[in-house]
Amino acid sequence: MVDRGASALSLPDDWPAHPAPILALNRMGSFDWDLDTGLFHMDAQAHEVFDMRPEEFDGHPENLSARVPPAEAYRLDALVAQAMKDGSENYGAYFRLRRRDGSLRWTHTQGYIRRDGTGRPRRIIGIVRDATPELAELAAHEERTAQEEVRRDQTRVVQLITAALAHARTVQDVIDVLKDTQGLTHLGATSLVMGLVEAGRIRLIAEGPEGSFVPGTLVTRIDEPYPMSEVVRTLTPRFIESPEEFAKGYPILWPHITDLDITAAAYLPLIVQARPIGAMGLLYSDRRGFSPDERDVLLALGSSIAQSLQRATFYEQEKDLATGLQQAMLPRTIPSVRGADVAVRYRSASLGRDIGGDWYDLIPLPGGRVGAVIGDVQGHDTHAAAVMGQLRIVLRAYAAEGHTPATVMARASVFLHELDTDRFATCLYAEADLSTGVVQVVRAGHIDPLIRDEDGGCHRIPVPGGLPLGLSAEFGSLEYPVGTIELDPGHTLMLCTDGLVEQPGADLDDGMRTLTALIAAGPDDVRDLADCLIDVAEERGGEDDVALLLLRRRGLDAPRSGGRLQQHVAPGDPEALHEARHMIRAAVRAWGAKDRADEIELVADELITNALMHTEGSAILTLRVLTGSDRRLRVEVEDSSSALPRRREAGESGVSGRGLLLVDLLTDVWGVEARGGGKCVWCEFLMP
Repeated sequence: MVDRGASALSLPDDWPAHPAPILALNRMGSFDWDLDTGLFHMDAQAHEVFDMRPEEFDGHPENLSARVPPAEAYRLDALVAQAMKDGSENYGAYFRLRRRDGSLRWTHTQGYIRRDGTGRPRRIIGIVRDATPELAELAAHEERTAQEEVRRDQTRVVQLITAALAHARTVQDVIDVLKDTQGLTHLGATSLVMGLVEAGRIRLIAEGPEGSFVPGTLVTRIDEPYPMSEVVRTLTPRFIESPEEFAKGYPILWPHITDLDITAAAYLPLIVQARPIGAMGLLYSDRRGFSPDERDVLLALGSSIAQSLQRATFYEQEKDLATGLQQAMLPRTIPSVRGADVAVRYRSASLGRDIGGDWYDLIPLPGGRVGAVIGDVQGHDTHAAAVMGQLRIVLRAYAAEGHTPATVMARASVFLHELDTDRFATCLYAEADLSTGVVQVVRAGHIDPLIRDEDGGCHRIPVPGGLPLGLSAEFGSLEYPVGTIELDPGHTLMLCTDGLVEQPGADLDDGMRTLTALIAAGPDDVRDLADCLIDVAEERGGEDDVALLLLRRRGLDAPRSGGRLQQHVAPGDPEALHEARHMIRAAVRAWGAKDRADEIELVADELITNALMHTEGSAILTLRVLTGSDRRLRVEVEDSSSALPRRREAGESGVSGRGLLLVDLLTDVWGVEARGGGKCVWCEFLMP
């Protein structure tokens, strides 16, 4: 050890004839080294420092080798030589002496180099003193400093772990934080074990390195002789400071972990509000014992981990409750739809309680039609889910009653408004006739649907819309325009909530374009396509739920529309009736049903006449060609009356009552469907 800050000694020129009294008072020995003769003179105090009697030293420096170890002598010689060479006036150094009893003592020396007029070194005078007490104090200070630094490092690690735990939502998140290289290993531990108290037992949730699992410890009783059971039972930490202590204290456990080279362990109870919720063990392979500071740090860490585990446990319980509630609110099963492939998916938000107001539904309707619903109640909590469940039920009920899509939406809005909730909901309801491909769409503040073509192209379908459910009733604006879409065989109708569309930093139109491109590039099968879209939503994360519904009209065995004509016939409008009859004759010839022209015209005329005579409104005549396993012409007549037609006996002289009898005799199949506030009477004719 070199003292670079040594100052020049102030010694009298005739020293050592008159030694400085101050040196003797400070128990410092002095020396005078004549560089010309090589003799090294020491006073009595210097002899005492070197632990040599005067008769044992003859003045030659090499005779000091009995006290100065070779390595120390080499270092001192090099230091003095360098000081004389570079023109220094003084030098200073710490070195070790071996005393008569063999012990090593630290010694300090300072020398002053006297030179002649040419600068040549001629003499070195200086002091030596026992520096062991000084260096012992220095060593103790350095030890204290090192320990303080260790404490600061450990405290810093605890702070880092605690900060990371603040973001842990699940129990597995807590374990991952502790096992991360920035966490547990900075505390010097080799591995971690952790268990949670459940029903009077401890369930292991994190085990140490591979090969460390002890059979029978996955679930243990609190009264069993294991360290985690002990700390939970006593609420007292257990610090195991040696392998011998481990083996003696836990003879059942120790044989299973001897190959892990465990030298110490710290088992901590995880306590929240004076109640143990679990225990944690830190295993060490390179230490023995724990200082009081280290124990305090580990106890602080245990307290932080316990709080995080408690939060994570509550979160998972809430999540399970929320997931169960969400699943109960959504349809348990989706009915199969003849002529279509259907896929539905739901993804909960990445934040919050994983519950929201998004929903989907598929509603079988009379006449082979089907209603598809997608919606989103404002908010992400159990209240939003409860409102969603009620809305889903009433929408299904209104649709099943046969109301028109616009009426279904208006009534649902009134219902939500009368719930006296502060929530509103966006919704889209699509009613599809899969035999014809005609889809009627009503939109209440929701995003537009998309259509994917059979060749993979995808485009957005702009649909006029009204206000969200609840708001339209509040502001007295219950008019919902109805849009019509032709869904050809092989085409897929896609409905979704905005969680699949909205992206940070992008507007809705950009999101729709991105989604359109994603759908176009996706697989053909609707289930695979739905999985692909949900995977993208998972990767993107986000703070909103995602619900989607895909409905693909089959292209091979399902009926396909070969044509569609429609005519509105108002009461007292003979010209409209004449045009309807003309349209029927033209359609029959154009569609190849000439052989049944008279039957078709007679039945259609009868249905139109009945609608005009027995209702107060207009009649709407629709003609379609359906192709599939056979080819059929379908006639539909809609009116505004909910009263169903009844077949009556006309009697021998009656002039009325034979209309439905004719319909039954001349058609291959016929029926009646409720349509909103009215009905539709339809019939079909087989064609060549």
